[in-house]
Amino acid sequence: MANLIQHQGIVESISGTHLSVRIIQSSACSGCHAKGYCSSADSKEKIIDIIDNSSSSYVVGERVMVVGEMSMGMKAVFWAFVLPFLILVSSLFICMAITGDELFAGILSLSLLVPYYFIIWLNKTRLKQKFSFTIKPIK
Repeated sequence: MANLIQHQGIVESISGTHLSVRIIQSSACSGCHAKGYCSSADSKEKIIDIIDNSSSSYVVGERVMVVGEMSMGMKAVFWAFVLPFLILVSSLFICMAITGDELFAGILSLSLLVPYYFIIWLNKTRLKQKFSFTIKPIK
C-alpha cells in the first residue's frame, strides 16, 4: 500500500474505455487550519485521463479513487528533470573544456535539450502507456 499514490476524484466524462477524472491536487499544508493566513497553501484541480475496460460500470459524477504506483512518479521525475539536468551539466562542462567559451558552451548545452524534449514528444503515446493510472470505486 505504501507503493501507491491515491487521489479521490470525480468522474467527469466517459467515452468508450476512456474516462476523465477530476482530482484536487493539494500541497501538504493546504489542509492546515491556518491556510487562510499562509501564502504557501495551494490546491489545483487536474483532469486525469484513464483507460479502463470496465468503464461502463462507472457513471459521470461518481466518486472514485485514482491509483498510480510510486515508481511511476519516480520514473516521470527522472525522464522530465534528472536526465535533462545531467545532459545540460555534462555538455556544459565538456563544451567548456573543449572550447573555453562560456557563451558558446551555454548556448550549445541549452540547445541539446531541444532534441531531447522533441524525442520525448515523439514517444508520448508509448510514455502514456507506461505512465497510466488505474481507477477503483470508493466503497
